[in-house]
Amino acid sequence: MSEVETPTPTISFTDEAHAKLAEVMDNHANPVAGLRLEIADRTGGQFRHLLSMVEEGAAVDNDVRVDTSDGISVFVPPQDARYLDGVEVHFFDDGEGNQGLEFRNPNPIWSDPREFAIQDLFDQHLNPQIASHGGQVRLHGVVGRTAYVEFAGGCQGCGMASATLKNGVESTLRQHVPDIEEVTDVTDHASGTNPYYKPQPAGHGHGHAHSH
Repeated sequence: MSEVETPTPTISFTDEAHAKLAEVMDNHANPVAGLRLEIADRTGGQFRHLLSMVEEGAAVDNDVRVDTSDGISVFVPPQDARYLDGVEVHFFDDGEGNQGLEFRNPNPIWSDPREFAIQDLFDQHLNPQIASHGGQVRLHGVVGRTAYVEFAGGCQGCGMASATLKNGVESTLRQHVPDIEEVTDVTDHASGTNPYYKPQPAGHGHGHAHSH
């Protein structure tokens, strides 16, 4: 199977979101190239999104650039591109101190059978094994024959542990999902982004995908 071409997703902003985000970017200390939209994780069967500002010259090399009709450039990690197609970003303010971003995402949690298989492998086998070390491995998606994963918790901050764990995860995936040839750690690179909106804790509705 050859490497697939990463699709360019369609992303839009409601008038409220456009006004708020344009204001934030205009008031930023340094010139802003756009925003970076990524899927932080999948919790409770829902997407959790992360939106950050990207300063000029700080975009991640392999990100997909989306020039929206609103005039805002959005940078998307390639493994998230097909899961962000059709996303509408909304900013709400109920006048009582509750405000934030809402991401209306029409996509399924996974679309590739290999991703379902890997997620099951992580849930049933790998994460229970490394939980005793305070760590967790999360799947971000499969592009071509590469699985993009994130090592969280106790796995971060220890280069040797992460390298050992990455090798173990890669060999396990190759054994159980033969079509996977490589595992890429999405936490390896410095993104150069400045978080503007961080996902709310699990259980809080804002920042999660909605069915509409």
